[in-house]
Amino acid sequence: MLYALIPLLPLLSFLSGSCFGISLGYGACIITVISSFFTCLLSLILFFNVFKANLVYKLVLGTWINAEYFDLSWSFCFDSLTSVMLVVVTFISFLVHLYSTEYMKTDPHLIRFMSYLSLFTLFMIILVTANNFLQMFVGWEGVGFIIIFIN
Repeated sequence: MLYALIPLLPLLSFLSGSCFGISLGYGACIITVISSFFTCLLSLILFFNVFKANLVYKLVLGTWINAEYFDLSWSFCFDSLTSVMLVVVTFISFLVHLYSTEYMKTDPHLIRFMSYLSLFTLFMIILVTANNFLQMFVGWEGVGFIIIFIN
């Protein structure tokens, strides 16, 4: 499903910036900006598809916790509220990525910052698209962890 790329692209840009940032140099920043742009574009496509057809998309990745009568899966829900929030989150994230690349051009830690910014975007997407409260808690704590970790 195409919408699985919405949380996957920030994860891949975080991993590319973290693992290959030194060898890529400034190219790692370009990868994170392009990744956030395509995430925003996919969010806009999702927004128009959800409101045009009035559908709810659910993407189940797998079982997370399974204990007798308690079955909790790692899944994403794309409905009208989620699609609106995804457009807001990904558009602002794209603008912050774009602005930070130019503003921090001379900073020696730019690649690390951009990598953490992609991870922050990933946790915001997890927070917005969570299909259960435990997954929403993971997104919320991830956002808080990144804010504390950067400072």
